[in-house]
Amino acid sequence: MTMIRCLIVDDEPIARQIVEQFALQTNGITVLASCRNAMEAFAKLEQHEVDLIFLDIEMPLVNGLDFLKTLAKPPQVILTTAYPQYAVEAFALNAVDYLLKPFSLERFQQAVAKVKVNNTTAKEEAHLLIRERGAFIKIRHADILYLKASKDYVKIITAHKTHLFTITMKALEELLPAAEFVRIHKSFIVNTRHIRMVKTAEIVMPDNEVLPLSPNYKERLKEVYSR
Repeated sequence: MTMIRCLIVDDEPIARQIVEQFALQTNGITVLASCRNAMEAFAKLEQHEVDLIFLDIEMPLVNGLDFLKTLAKPPQVILTTAYPQYAVEAFALNAVDYLLKPFSLERFQQAVAKVKVNNTTAKEEAHLLIRERGAFIKIRHADILYLKASKDYVKIITAHKTHLFTITMKALEELLPAAEFVRIHKSFIVNTRHIRMVKTAEIVMPDNEVLPLSPNYKERLKEVYSR
């Protein structure tokens, strides 16, 4: 299961603790950081790949909705607030859900379930479109295990089939999302979601398949894989 990586943003310590406890009791979600205000949250977004923000509205310095408006590509957001009057504006900003304090664990988990559905839909839609044997084929990003350079082609390896694509590794690397796909060798790009283990000079993929890990790409792999 792919974990949903979240931030908690609330100026009230007790409110942050409640969300943290509810997150611990909810499958498929991990808390990256707990922030007291929008400034701290912005710094964490610069440092980490974040899937979800639990965001309070009435906070000092910058309120939650104003903070959300400043984000060019915001992650999914669940508003957590004691004030019902902001609901219309929140949903206009594409908030996934609006939790009125005090909310229950059950209500919290209902909101997280909506995020999981959105994540699944987005991953199913993200794909490569390649031409193979005179026909166009759609290959979902989620299905790609890794890519291997082979002379004038790139092999796209999925769990069920290998496809050949006439393209350079550099061009293909630019087509794929950098948060999920990373170069590990001059001839290999891997989908980090499918990595089972990282060793000194190799990585282990599903079915214990081993791929080479070049020292030149090791730091970038650690950066992406540890998110």
